[in-house]
Amino acid sequence: MSDRITPDTSIPNLPRLRGFIADFTRLVERVGDDEAALLDAGRLLLADLIAADDWLPEAYARPDPVHYRQYLLHCDPYERFSVVSFVWGPGQRTPIHDHTVWGLVGILRGAELSQRYDLPREGGPPVAFPSEILEAGSVEAVSPRIGDVHAIANALPDRPSISIHVYGGNIGAIRRSVFDPLTGRRKPFISGYANSALPNLWDRSQPVPHAA
Repeated sequence: MSDRITPDTSIPNLPRLRGFIADFTRLVERVGDDEAALLDAGRLLLADLIAADDWLPEAYARPDPVHYRQYLLHCDPYERFSVVSFVWGPGQRTPIHDHTVWGLVGILRGAELSQRYDLPREGGPPVAFPSEILEAGSVEAVSPRIGDVHAIANALPDRPSISIHVYGGNIGAIRRSVFDPLTGRRKPFISGYANSALPNLWDRSQPVPHAA
């Protein structure tokens, strides 16, 4: 009888996510507060992560029949950045909102409709820019410096879409705002997360089907 352990192919390629988190941590430590350098290099790291769709645990890819879901995948121990998966059921969308920190959005599955807005200094309704379809593999950046207000919707009418977001802080704990589309009235919110447990990225006791 052989003692060889057969890999469980149902286990996702978590070493891929683990490697991304390690690379992003090194990037944050290297460039510090240089947002432009961080977004340029971080965009490449996120594009590489979402180029393969074999690593996201099923528990963090599940849509809700009513609301979109934001699942926390990782938060840096100093809260310098966080990684989340957004899962959109058909027809689901966000309100117009801001982030207050830099962010990168990478489309893993499906497609999303991105609508950016400008907030007039004199007040009044948000001014919409032309909308954009974000296909799988694309990466978009946001920040107060380059444009921080948008709304996102699932661009597909018949199946979920999933995007992976990296933010310059613990996004589920940051006080942010949503904006009334007719008046521009600001309403504060803190998003929190849909999950109460995290995938154990660092358990190396289980066989995995891929190398890091």
